[in-house]
Amino acid sequence: MDTGLIVTIFLSAVVISFIFKGIVVIRNSERMVIERFGNYAHTLEPGINFIIPFVDQKREFIWVKPPSDSRLSRLLGESDDSLYHTTLATVDRIDIRETVLDMPSQTVITKDNVSIHINALLYIEITKPHDAVYRISNLPNAIEKLAQTTLRSLVGEMELDKTLSSREQINSRLQIILDEAADDWGAKVKRVEIQDLVVPAAIQEAMEKQMRAERDKRATILVAEGERKSAILKAEGEKESSILVAEGNRAARILEADGEKQALEKLKESLGAEFSQYLLAVRYLETMNHIGGQTAGDKTVFMPMDATATLGAIGGIQELFKGKA
Repeated sequence: MDTGLIVTIFLSAVVISFIFKGIVVIRNSERMVIERFGNYAHTLEPGINFIIPFVDQKREFIWVKPPSDSRLSRLLGESDDSLYHTTLATVDRIDIRETVLDMPSQTVITKDNVSIHINALLYIEITKPHDAVYRISNLPNAIEKLAQTTLRSLVGEMELDKTLSSREQINSRLQIILDEAADDWGAKVKRVEIQDLVVPAAIQEAMEKQMRAERDKRATILVAEGERKSAILKAEGEKESSILVAEGNRAARILEADGEKQALEKLKESLGAEFSQYLLAVRYLETMNHIGGQTAGDKTVFMPMDATATLGAIGGIQELFKGKA
């Protein structure tokens, strides 16, 4: 074979290999930092990019390793928890999607000297690949350690009861502090979520007893309030009933008095001047009847000293009515 043809084929193969080696395809969710002779050259954007082989080098970066396929993990005997555990790896493609960092559980002492175990989830994304590569050597680890120390400081300012009831406040304050620090590292902390907050068993038992006591207290108060309202309603009902009875008696007495008044007026019209004598005799007889009938079976007879005059008055009344008839 001709030597020139061999050289041509060889050179063609080298050129083709050189071209293919210089073609880099970047996905939409990725970025790649390129160095030329050890210095930063540029950042590759999504699409087809060309670099100079052996001159341009891909800068490696420590980032979160994507979770493995669940089916493969089950075949390998990995537990489900391992799928979500934060694992770091050295990569040359920077994933700019929002990524979850699982902060390990740590022991934190509250303001009232209670030790609790707490961990959190951090949702971060890379906004400036250049700063993420050159301003910090291990971005995930730095954010994780900063989150642990900041969380320890925040919980140390609160008592246990406030810590348990202020998760949203802790999440918000922790997110703001971490985001300010991560901005210098080319990243953004989108959200922070307290995942687990475990108190010692003795404290848990004491809290349960306190909750039961509070429930019993509220129940006792509710019962007392119910009895109080019931007594008030009963008293008001008896009051209204007494008022109605009194008003009924008053109306009955008024009607009775009106009837008696009308009867007396008619008697007065009929009797004329003898009306006063008639009334005196009637009252006298009513009094005698009352005195003589106080004791059942008592046969004692009460006679007035001036009985003759009284009988005469009664007889006069009888004659008076006969004359009117």
